[in-house]
Amino acid sequence: NHIDCVIISHFHLDHCGALPYMTEMVGYTGPIYMTHPTKAIAPILLEDMRKVAVERKGESNFFTPQMIKDCMKKVIAVTLHQSVMVDSELEIKAYYAGHVLGAAMFWIRVGSQSVVYTGDYNMTPDRHLGAAWIDKCKPDLLITESTYATTIRDSKRCRERDFLKKVHECVAKGGKVLIPVFALGRAQELCILLETYWERMNLKYPVYFAVGLTEKANNYYKMFITWTNQKIRKTFVQRNMFDFKHIKPFDKGYIDNPGAMVVFATPGMLHAGLSLQIFKKWAPNENNMVIMPGYCVQGTVGHKILGGAKKVEFENRQVVEVKMSVEYMSFSAHADAKGIMQLIQFCEPRNVMLVHGEAVKMEFLKEKIREEFRIECYTPANGETCTISTPIKIPVETSLSILKDEVKKYNAQPPDPKRRRIIHGILVMKDNKISLMSIDEIFNEAGIDRHVIRFISKIKLDDPGPPMRTIEKLYNMLNERLSGWTVTMNENNSINVESVNIKIETEEPVTQAVGSSSAGGSAGTIGGHKICNVSWVNQDEDLGSYILGLLQSL
Repeated sequence: NHIDCVIISHFHLDHCGALPYMTEMVGYTGPIYMTHPTKAIAPILLEDMRKVAVERKGESNFFTPQMIKDCMKKVIAVTLHQSVMVDSELEIKAYYAGHVLGAAMFWIRVGSQSVVYTGDYNMTPDRHLGAAWIDKCKPDLLITESTYATTIRDSKRCRERDFLKKVHECVAKGGKVLIPVFALGRAQELCILLETYWERMNLKYPVYFAVGLTEKANNYYKMFITWTNQKIRKTFVQRNMFDFKHIKPFDKGYIDNPGAMVVFATPGMLHAGLSLQIFKKWAPNENNMVIMPGYCVQGTVGHKILGGAKKVEFENRQVVEVKMSVEYMSFSAHADAKGIMQLIQFCEPRNVMLVHGEAVKMEFLKEKIREEFRIECYTPANGETCTISTPIKIPVETSLSILKDEVKKYNAQPPDPKRRRIIHGILVMKDNKISLMSIDEIFNEAGIDRHVIRFISKIKLDDPGPPMRTIEKLYNMLNERLSGWTVTMNENNSINVESVNIKIETEEPVTQAVGSSSAGGSAGTIGGHKICNVSWVNQDEDLGSYILGLLQSL
């Protein structure tokens, strides 16, 4: 009852695994948003998880296949950069996150406050997906994943070179290489890498991927080709990168086949499934190799062997000796510490919250963020509530006439990039909405006659010559300085700018004798000081003051 909507960032089970439970068993009936690829792929992974939990582990009170279908019918698919109004106050917008096919970050606005939730993202483009991107939206809060909070990865090219070298060396001496991967993401990335290398080197060693999930996954990559990177989209017509020539579907009967081979098998942490089955068979042979290309959760077999375990004990008391080579090469599609800092620098949030990481590493990154960006950073534990203070913004509607007047005034002033643009008007509350209106609009709205006060100021100008020439000089100067206003010369030799009137009066003329003869000299009037009358009404007080200042500076 307290949830306005559910947003799913991508199809990985740690982000969507409980969705059918929430809608079909708990009873959530509100809107659910995700991208089109996520909506297509998520039910496949949910069904796979259900099979493992119910049919293999014997769990009861789990959601059924029908519940998954019913749940997905309630999903609203969104496209990137599409602005979705959940209700009158709540707006969401999806942005490209990289990571896996269909992954999205979400910008969320509630009233005048905003949040960016990253989900999982990757700031580095790879062989099949682009890098994450979002507008410079300056949210009140950025909620970012921090899987690799303390890691800065080396060059991607170096990692790829090391990976290919190790695989080639192992198969060249007759060994078998196991690469545990999750069905979507790193599987496609490494398949493309190995396919390209096998083609270039003309290698004949068999390469397999786990049939089923990965095969379906490749079909979805073909279907949603626009979500991949530019290179794959460009070459798609000539050759689809996901139609592999050297990589074939794997059959369980191949596990005991003699000779070299490379197998991509799921899942990626060796905690169940085909990858664990193959590991148990191949681990005792020192010629074989397992390459872990991503993060492994504590307690999984992957985490144990990366920690140096030489024996792994299983639930049925089976003990497997680990004599095969164990290699870790981070091809994870998560942002590293450098990528997280890049996003913060670009996004310019007021606060940062780190989630999806390990407590000690998150604390380290938290201090780095505070030190570098001088903003508050939070690392709440699961179930902990964070209260974050944000400045209150009050939306105010402004009339077009006020904006036009303010633009005129601003443009008339000397350019100054540091000057703040201040808009003057009267705040009016009507129908629970606040509006900024001009004085004229207020009087019209209220049906009241407006009283007018006219101000007059006199300035002495030292300008010899007839008054007509002085008024022409002033007219030219005001035309140049007040390009946003209409400057009018009147028949009575006065100037008007809005209600501001400028008129020249001459003081006592200066009479001077002309000629050098003491007897025959004559007197002539050449004009002296002039008085400039400037008058304006109170509606144009700012403009009148500005023109008065211009004349005083002459």
